[in-house]
Amino acid sequence: MPATIGAAFWRNFLGNSPDWYKWLIVAFLAANPVLLAVAGPLVTSWAILFEFIMTLMMALRCYPLQPGGLLAIEAVLLGLVTPAGIQREIETGLPVILLLMFMVAGIYFLREMLVFTFTKLLIRVQSRSLLAFLFVAIGALLSAFLDALTVLAVMITVAGGFYAVYHRVASGKPHYEEAHDPSADEGIREVDRSDLEGFRAHLRSLLMHGAVGTTIGGVCTLVGEPQNLLIGKEAGWEFIRFATEMAPVTIPAVIAGLATCLTVERLAWFGYGTSVPVAVRQVLLEFEQRESAQMTPRQKQVIVVQAIVAILLVLALGFHVAEIGVIGLGIIVLATAFSGVVEESRLGKAFEAALPFTALLVVFFAIVGVIHQQHLFQPFLDWVLQLDSGSQPIAMFGASGLLSIVSDNVFVATIYITEAKEAYLAGAISQEQFGAMAVAINTGTNIPSIATPNGQAAFLFLLTSALAPLIRLSYFRMVWMALPYLVTMTAAAALGVLYLL
Repeated sequence: MPATIGAAFWRNFLGNSPDWYKWLIVAFLAANPVLLAVAGPLVTSWAILFEFIMTLMMALRCYPLQPGGLLAIEAVLLGLVTPAGIQREIETGLPVILLLMFMVAGIYFLREMLVFTFTKLLIRVQSRSLLAFLFVAIGALLSAFLDALTVLAVMITVAGGFYAVYHRVASGKPHYEEAHDPSADEGIREVDRSDLEGFRAHLRSLLMHGAVGTTIGGVCTLVGEPQNLLIGKEAGWEFIRFATEMAPVTIPAVIAGLATCLTVERLAWFGYGTSVPVAVRQVLLEFEQRESAQMTPRQKQVIVVQAIVAILLVLALGFHVAEIGVIGLGIIVLATAFSGVVEESRLGKAFEAALPFTALLVVFFAIVGVIHQQHLFQPFLDWVLQLDSGSQPIAMFGASGLLSIVSDNVFVATIYITEAKEAYLAGAISQEQFGAMAVAINTGTNIPSIATPNGQAAFLFLLTSALAPLIRLSYFRMVWMALPYLVTMTAAAALGVLYLL
């Protein structure tokens, strides 16, 4: 009986994670108390920080909340951070928590309008380069005012729906569900298989363009990414001020991103440049026409209401009528009240996507509490402050960018902006220098982080979606397709930090 219970315990520990990963986490947890006794709190704190970053890097194997949370609990038990210290970090990050809880849920209730928009784009625009450009541009525009994850989720929904439609036609399967089986290609004729592969390549291109688009827009405004709000709060910038302060760096990066989109599509580099096969376009066009003809007056009214609410959202953000989370709650009330969504079960679905990451964010704050109480980044900050004022921002840009490639960019931004704010409050840097560092941290954590799915929540969301295996979008293919954007946008942003700040 004990052996049976022990085996069940091991199976349940971290769920379906590989055994080697489970043993790695156990080794981390066992080694830290020994390390504390032998080497002291400073070394142990650095070890926990690197262990936590490892859990973020392994997010595809196991969501970081559980292993990272165990490390945070151990840090408290070892006395490396106090509960009061964690509470202070949570209070500092409360606007970001409210953003994730209410703004993400609010945008969920604008999905019908967003799906309608992207459906029309995908079907009506026949130019391959123009369609790719529009996906980047509209993804950027929407992500500047809406939640990037929701915008990308809508793109995935539209692409997945159209993939299912054509796969069902090509395979002759009678049921919609069978089109979602990645192994259901058996029985498809060779000519249809060729069209299907072309369609997969086309959807991969569009979704990668869209994912990069959410980054392009997300770096520009206060609500584009969760860490932006934290940076803006520490700097004391509202919506318009944040955008104007970021503009010297973000505008060159946006131009570089849009130019890269057109270049890779025209030259068919890095896996881009595949058009929709003619047979596939005809199937999708017929499907879209049939769906439009069957749209009810109620569905049309919902789209109109959501469009009006989206306009109100932009105005509320632009004029900063309230805190971002409160605006999000207002969006939930308006969008649901006039769309007939009044059942608790339907409201609850809107919060499912954001709350796991909200919980993980609180774990971030616990680890940041360790960093603060043990002064882990003080030597790095001292080194930056020894540089001349013109070199400080680019040093911060490079350091935050490199760490964001392997770790979550929200976590990295939280570390660096709070350290920079402490230096400013201590009188080590001027307000102007702190502003330049805030811009460098924001752009550094947002732009270089597209190098891997580890750094960007939107990229990780796309990689772990049900659509990714269907269109053959793997981890390394994402890295390869993001490479041209990484090079051009990071170079443009770095030049902006160097010469325009």
